[in-house]
Amino acid sequence: MRAEQQYLDLFDKERDTLFRHSCDTLNARRDTARRDLDRHGFPTRHDERCKYTDVASAFAPDYGLNLTRIVPGVDPYATYRCQVPNLSTNLYFVVNDSIMPPAAASAPLPDGVTLCSLLEASRRCPDLLNAHYGQLADTANDGVTALNTMIAQDGLFIHVAAGVKCTRPIQIVNVSAAQIDLLSTRRVLIIVEPGAELSLLFCDHSDDRHRYATTQVTEAFVGHDAHLNLYSIEETHPGNKRFSHLYADQKANSRLTLGSITLMAGLTRNRTDIRLTGQGAETCAYGCVVADGEEHVDNNLLIEHAAEGCTSDLLYKYVLDGRAVGAFAGHILVQQDAQHTVSNETNANLCASPEARMYTRPILEIYADDVKCNHGSTIGRLDEQALFYMRQRGIEEAEARLLLQHAFVNDVIRRVELEPLRDRLSHLVEMRFRGLLRRCEGCTMCAQ
Repeated sequence: MRAEQQYLDLFDKERDTLFRHSCDTLNARRDTARRDLDRHGFPTRHDERCKYTDVASAFAPDYGLNLTRIVPGVDPYATYRCQVPNLSTNLYFVVNDSIMPPAAASAPLPDGVTLCSLLEASRRCPDLLNAHYGQLADTANDGVTALNTMIAQDGLFIHVAAGVKCTRPIQIVNVSAAQIDLLSTRRVLIIVEPGAELSLLFCDHSDDRHRYATTQVTEAFVGHDAHLNLYSIEETHPGNKRFSHLYADQKANSRLTLGSITLMAGLTRNRTDIRLTGQGAETCAYGCVVADGEEHVDNNLLIEHAAEGCTSDLLYKYVLDGRAVGAFAGHILVQQDAQHTVSNETNANLCASPEARMYTRPILEIYADDVKCNHGSTIGRLDEQALFYMRQRGIEEAEARLLLQHAFVNDVIRRVELEPLRDRLSHLVEMRFRGLLRRCEGCTMCAQ
């Protein structure tokens, strides 16, 4: 039986339940998503954008779902700790796929900034929700997006009004914790109006008591002269399957910065589709992956330059140990009208074990004739001469390897604009290399 068949059957059986616990905007797209999933199924290794990840096997287990929207009986603010020292944020929790209310002591959001559930947005600003939800996430081109659209009953709605500068970052902590193996379908809609600024930090965690699968589909609209910074940090566990898909549209002179840090995972696939549709738009995407054991991390990006004078800059680095598998594909597409495009793409990788595997495919597809585009990738081992040099000066081999690996990924970490977050990431990466990163200090979720 096809892996997607159990979800199609579930939809047919529980269609009324799905509709009853959601809103008209989300419900209006379910039937189309169901047809697309049935027609195309999950992507296979024959699909160009999914050559190195077996998606169907990740969704084959019989996961539970929270279709009746039972609110988790836990206070995440008392149970979980996911704070960045010296960084003041507006903190929110999503437990599985339930948006939890903010803590009573939380600082209010600035005027012009709205963060609520999609269901609440359907009541407060239905026209805005209808105009944006599902407009970028095409269910016909990706089975995971189709599954998410077919089943998701709620999600996060984040809106920044024109000209508003949200100076304090917003932190969203995604937690997977349940009494059974669970599939969570998370949805995020981000609208940054012209001239507005927003920084978002997503942190993904899970306990190690059960197997979890999560799909998160994010649609981001970045208006002209707007700035959006999206940071993502994953610290889950080997039994976790995580599929995060970002679809973004950038208008003229907008700036979108993406920072993706994977420190602990099971199977992770991050798909990113960005269209630069306004002149002078700029995208900066960087990522760091540290993986060992049987971990599998796949980053797949498509950056489409559809307007003149746009810029994109990609830098992704992997350090793989054990039998870990890494995959990277960065596709820069320059359309005919996108003259004066400037694009740089770099993927560098270290395989610290002879059994680790890295697959890399940087791609340039150019239809304009006045552009400056570069791309390249490397796969190698630690510099033995540098290692020898450090050992000659009394540094133990294990410590020397740690220092060299940390220096290797530091090019990515130093691009983080928020200094407290940059310092925290540097500490977490060091802890990861030392094998000490198991749960955050003070957090009880993994000790339950």
